[in-house]
Amino acid sequence: MKKVFYLNTCDTCRKILTQFDLTDWELREIKKQPITVEELEEMYKQTKSYEALFSKKSTQIKLRGLNVKALTENDFKDLLLDHYTFLKRPVFITDNAIFLGNDKKNVEALKVLLSYH
Repeated sequence: MKKVFYLNTCDTCRKILTQFDLTDWELREIKKQPITVEELEEMYKQTKSYEALFSKKSTQIKLRGLNVKALTENDFKDLLLDHYTFLKRPVFITDNAIFLGNDKKNVEALKVLLSYH
């Protein structure tokens, strides 16, 4: 399994995606096709944390008046399923690895992994 969850309106996502040959990857635009409970559980199995999947830069945080420090794992899960901007992106998932967000180290690790395949 090789999936990428991204947001088409996100310049950073688009920039990162162009760095890779994603011919045999399933591409999911999360605004048009939000993540499912099953997909979120799949991500959780690899991260062991809903908070790790949560984007603390989401504009929805301020709009909803959320105190991120007070949120529980269940809150993070519910928010991730509620609105696509809460997912840290892009998310690359392989059978045995997950790469979350646009952190430089994360993208470099993904480059290393993909150069071996």
